[in-house]
Amino acid sequence: MHEVRGVVARAKGEPVRTETILVPDPGPGEALVQVQACGVCHTDLHYREGAINDDFPFLLGHEAAGIVEAVGPDVTSVAPGDFVILNWRAVCGECRSCRRGKPWYCFSTHNATRKMTLPDGTELSPALGIGAFADKTLVAAGQATKVDPEASPTAAGLLGCGVMAGLGAAMLTGNVQRGDSVAVFGCGGVGDAAIVGAVLAGAAKVIAVDLDPRKLAIASQFGATDTVNASETDAVEAIRALTDGNGADVCIEAVGRPEVMQQAFYARDLAGTLVQVGVPDPNMKIELPMIEFFGRGGALKPSWYGDCLPSRDFPMLIDLYRQGRLPLDDFVSETIALDAVEEAFEKMERGEVLRSVVVL
Repeated sequence: MHEVRGVVARAKGEPVRTETILVPDPGPGEALVQVQACGVCHTDLHYREGAINDDFPFLLGHEAAGIVEAVGPDVTSVAPGDFVILNWRAVCGECRSCRRGKPWYCFSTHNATRKMTLPDGTELSPALGIGAFADKTLVAAGQATKVDPEASPTAAGLLGCGVMAGLGAAMLTGNVQRGDSVAVFGCGGVGDAAIVGAVLAGAAKVIAVDLDPRKLAIASQFGATDTVNASETDAVEAIRALTDGNGADVCIEAVGRPEVMQQAFYARDLAGTLVQVGVPDPNMKIELPMIEFFGRGGALKPSWYGDCLPSRDFPMLIDLYRQGRLPLDDFVSETIALDAVEEAFEKMERGEVLRSVVVL
């Protein structure tokens, strides 16, 4: 048993606290990982607010990289000393989606079965099955993806969630092609990653849409060819004006609000694709006239984790990072200590950061 520090959310809406937690040695199919860096993601805030479920107390953190310290029996995919990015899609290989050759949709991903606890024995619910705001965490071995150890942990860990979600929304879910026009609604970390993904895929025009001129300026630095301040102009009309009156080939909604999704729906070209990657509140609804849904054609696609397959995509993306073609470092607004997570949540809500990253 390992006694370490971890960031715990004990009750809905309460400030998180750094507490002593107990992490067991790995059992069959599990890996113990010494966490080196973990990004502060909006999903962690959703957990704290009870918007995911009410299985408190939560051990927060999931967007992380670190070193494998130990593995359980029969684990062959990683070994002690491996540098890994943690992921929440440890594919099972057995569900109906995996059997159909689409493991990126795996419906039964693995998590560790042994429980991390508080000193009094209270079991913790690790965020997305990971719980990486901690010196060490226990995960299913398939949640640890080995990558080039020369990569910076602070940057590499971002592929564990937000940056991968945005890159994949463009490159995988949206299937952006060379010469396409792309509009990205919401220029936070996920939206900016979608812009980078569209650029990598060869989009000819990448339109960034946001209400905040500061975010639009950053989006331009990530490769947006045009920007639309939706607080000053009709975003749909602006996108049509930038695309010869047609609309964009791919529209990516990275906010998670029904009114923004509706804008993205109407900003598409005929037969265009709408990708929904922003995480909505469970109570939100979208209403569309059926004749518009039918008559405009194309595709409306939710993007789960950017439709990534970590074992395939993480090593490739880290190679691009090492080549200077994927600017992961630019997503890091600040590095912080473990006990500064609550303050980082506040900065996130105020739109002051792309990513605060806990360095351990």
